[in-house]
Amino acid sequence: MMEWMNMKATKNIAISTLALALTAGQAMAADTVVLDGQHFTQEQAWAIADGAKVKIAAQSATALVKAHELLMEAARLGKPVYGLTVGVGLNKDHKLFDANGQLSPEVLKASESFNYSTLRAHSAGVGEPMPVRLTRVALAVRLNTILSGHTGVQPYVAELYQAYLNHDITPIIPSKGTIGEADILLASHVGLAMIGEWDVIYKGERMSSVEAMKKAGIKPLQPVGKDALSILSNNAIGATYAMAGYRDAKHLLEVSPTVFGLSLEGLNGNVSPFLPQTNDIRPFPQLQRATQDILNSLSGSYLWDENNERPLQDPLSYRTTAYTFASAYKALADLDEVINIQINHSDDNPGVILGASKDYGQHSQVAKYLVEGKGGVFPTTNFEPLPVALAVQQLSIALTHVSHNSAMRTIHLSDNHFTHLPRFLSAPGNNGHAFGAIQKTFVDMQVRNQALAIPVSFNGIAIAGNIEDTFTNLKLASDNLIQIVDNINVMYGLELMHSTQAIDLRKQTNNHLKQGEATKAMYDAFRKQVPFVDIDRPFTPDIRVSKAFIAQYE
Repeated sequence: MMEWMNMKATKNIAISTLALALTAGQAMAADTVVLDGQHFTQEQAWAIADGAKVKIAAQSATALVKAHELLMEAARLGKPVYGLTVGVGLNKDHKLFDANGQLSPEVLKASESFNYSTLRAHSAGVGEPMPVRLTRVALAVRLNTILSGHTGVQPYVAELYQAYLNHDITPIIPSKGTIGEADILLASHVGLAMIGEWDVIYKGERMSSVEAMKKAGIKPLQPVGKDALSILSNNAIGATYAMAGYRDAKHLLEVSPTVFGLSLEGLNGNVSPFLPQTNDIRPFPQLQRATQDILNSLSGSYLWDENNERPLQDPLSYRTTAYTFASAYKALADLDEVINIQINHSDDNPGVILGASKDYGQHSQVAKYLVEGKGGVFPTTNFEPLPVALAVQQLSIALTHVSHNSAMRTIHLSDNHFTHLPRFLSAPGNNGHAFGAIQKTFVDMQVRNQALAIPVSFNGIAIAGNIEDTFTNLKLASDNLIQIVDNINVMYGLELMHSTQAIDLRKQTNNHLKQGEATKAMYDAFRKQVPFVDIDRPFTPDIRVSKAFIAQYE
């Protein structure tokens, strides 16, 4: 035990040195995010993505030390610890070493060798590197889940995550190669960088991690115990992409009622489907909010005045849009809930539980996981991110209903049967196609969305000797969600091109036509970037600008 205490003292000196290097001579910035493993928000994550510094809460730092001591004590006592005293995956039946009551230098050397080998063998990703901003979020998410106190890593591992974020060191992480039961083949590159065997982006320049850490005054990691497994076996990368999809979808849904309001004005549509008199008698979740958002966007609009040309009932893609919004609102809220749980709790296997209860401890199977007076080290399935993957997919499905209605609404805006305006919204004197051919673009986007919305969480092939036989494909599902939102940005841009054209044509015969306050503000902002189509012109530039307008509109 004395050998372990001496090594621990040496490592604690290294920890203290690094902590001083992070704070000495530099005041913590006003936008510093304090992480404690429990209260991390998505807003804070995006602040870190954009350069905010991080600080480890004092109580969390203390818990890290205790959890690591508990883990190593379990190893000393000969407890079976996955990834520490026994191998991982199918090799869980391979005993790595027997401490025989002491963590001798030989035992620790064997553990260190296993850690290096594990990081190397699991670094097997493909595809383009993750964007720096998303990688910073993933580092912050993993740091926060480590700080929940259930990993058992050396405290220096957490200090290194902090140092990488605060010194602008970003490991190169491939973007593909995960089936969503912990992103082990991708996250391993973080550990590979920390031991000095991989490339990073340092202050905007790609270089070896050894060089970057030397420039920043950071000592490379000497992994031991469960360090490698904790670095690679987590869902921080998949969760980050789910967060990106959530953020994109949230913005899209914030602008959706106003985009729809403009189309309803362009159509000369009926407000009746959104009135409380009818929707309050069937209160599906979020429906009242959705209808109210639509009505608010039309406050002051001419649609509130009786009009002899206005039909009693519009096409379903107009009348049911509040339901598509409400369903998307609910799916968005559900995803928000599970993401916040995911990024504030440990997804480690095994889990190091300080002060673990002795429930069922009278059974020998359970007793072998307990360390008397300290807690226990338990095999877990906390690496399973299925709740997040299912929520991501549900939002993808809901948004594809949203985009379907958008496509159909845009088609109807070109149909003089519904609008009583010129066919394809041609301006007077324009004898060309106007918006006749442009429909193929948003139909293409909708077909793609329908394919992207197909659930992928149950797709896969059993691997690792048939031990790893379930999947979530969280990263793929999140990629699909991000692309669906991107496609809808295109579709909404095209819908705006049609609705504003229709409104302008109506104004030519009624220059006193009133728009809603919100719809008028969006109309005015859009018209500053995309002018009225008085004669046929190439629409590709307009589509590009319109998409960017939707993505950036506040």
